[in-house]
Amino acid sequence: MRLLVSVILSCLMVVNAYAADSANSQLQQLASQAKAENSAFTAFNAQRGQQFFSSTHGSDWSCASCHTKNPLQMGKHDVTGKIIQPMAPSANPARFTDVAKTQKWFKRNCKDVVGRECTAQEKGDVLTWLISLK
Repeated sequence: MRLLVSVILSCLMVVNAYAADSANSQLQQLASQAKAENSAFTAFNAQRGQQFFSSTHGSDWSCASCHTKNPLQMGKHDVTGKIIQPMAPSANPARFTDVAKTQKWFKRNCKDVVGRECTAQEKGDVLTWLISLK
């Protein structure tokens, strides 16, 4: 039984490390894009990411409308009622492990919430904040 518990814990640690690596590699890609979009870009900022996530952007919705103000918890789509798994990789190790999914959902959600695609800096700020949550 102890061996089984050890194996399970080891697997969870590997999955968490993989999710962090994947999210961090996506951050590196976003940093390159942000620098190309804005030569004054220097770094992502978790506080700015939290502010962006929690604020409305000309409409009634914010990211937190569906994902909750605490991304360590499950959310629920405001219109469809569909359950949304936690956004923070520490609470959902599968989050940000697929670059194509990340790009798809940022594109769709930014258009819904912000009314346009988000900039690389906005995405990187939000992702930096989500990674920081424990």
